[in-house]
Amino acid sequence: MFTAIALCVAAFLATALLSVDLPSGPPDEGELPAMARTHDIELGVAVAINPLVHDREYRSVITENYTSVTAENTMKWEHVQPQRHRFDWSGPDTVVGFAESNDLNIRGHTLLWHNQLPSWLAQGSWSRDELRQVMREHLRALLGRYRGDISAWDVINEPFEDTTPHLRENLWYRVLGPDYIAEALSMAHEFDPEAKLYINEFGIEGGGDKTDALYALVQDLLRRDVPLHGIGFQGHFVHGNVPEDLADHMRRFTDLGLEVSVTELDIRIPEPPREDALEEQADEYRRVVEACLDVPRCVNVTVWGVSDQHSWVPEWFPGYTDALPFDEDYGPKPALSGMTEALSRRPSQRRPHP
Repeated sequence: MFTAIALCVAAFLATALLSVDLPSGPPDEGELPAMARTHDIELGVAVAINPLVHDREYRSVITENYTSVTAENTMKWEHVQPQRHRFDWSGPDTVVGFAESNDLNIRGHTLLWHNQLPSWLAQGSWSRDELRQVMREHLRALLGRYRGDISAWDVINEPFEDTTPHLRENLWYRVLGPDYIAEALSMAHEFDPEAKLYINEFGIEGGGDKTDALYALVQDLLRRDVPLHGIGFQGHFVHGNVPEDLADHMRRFTDLGLEVSVTELDIRIPEPPREDALEEQADEYRRVVEACLDVPRCVNVTVWGVSDQHSWVPEWFPGYTDALPFDEDYGPKPALSGMTEALSRRPSQRRPHP
């Protein structure tokens, strides 16, 4: 919670910004968090353990520019439970401790995913009852430990195939069937009734068959009173392909009573970048933040990494670069100014979200 003084300062800052020219450079220290809070959204960033522990400048970029954090990897199954019944809390505890020490919100990522599973789990031979028990033990341990500390969880991550509208035949699907999604959401709600529970997916930001399939799944879950509270639009975009109608597709899900978030935003640029690519990318970052502001129940925009030095893009997408708002030396890029522009040119006229 923020003090009355902090709220007054944030409101004054946002009002003052509306009366002046749009920003042409990077924001001042603390400016972005104040503006995000004025608009009642979280501006988040994915964090990695090693630089979080050892790099002071890395930590400063987080605390000066963001209001929430997501653990990029350390809360995933292979890190939390590398061996059956042996839990490693060092990484998650570090993230939670850092966030709480700096008054940052926390998104939990992720509980069920087809990747980054420990070998004992991925290569095991499981009956339905056995795998259900494994899932229950893991969720009880993780959600129980951080109950009240983590505001939202990506319970189900990427349940659909990469490029088709079909549910992915992952370990959970093969053993438990498609209803593993409802089971996991119900278990998560049992162990942390206050946390917002999400399905997190990519390739849904511009509509199409995959978006329609997710929408149908969500309708079915809600009809059955399964505890689902939000949809994560990951937002791993290629420069030049950020959809103009992102807000429309988010509204489809908020019209069902859910909240939405942009959970893993980055915009990768083909190498070598053209001279004006970074300025164009700034406009794309602006448009994504504005899309969230246009949807009253959009509650968070999280960028997927602190700087280009820590981005997953070069490893996973060779030939692409410059995906994040800070460069490899922690210098602010035009993208950061684009986010500032989005937050500074719009008054807060959003309905409160529960």
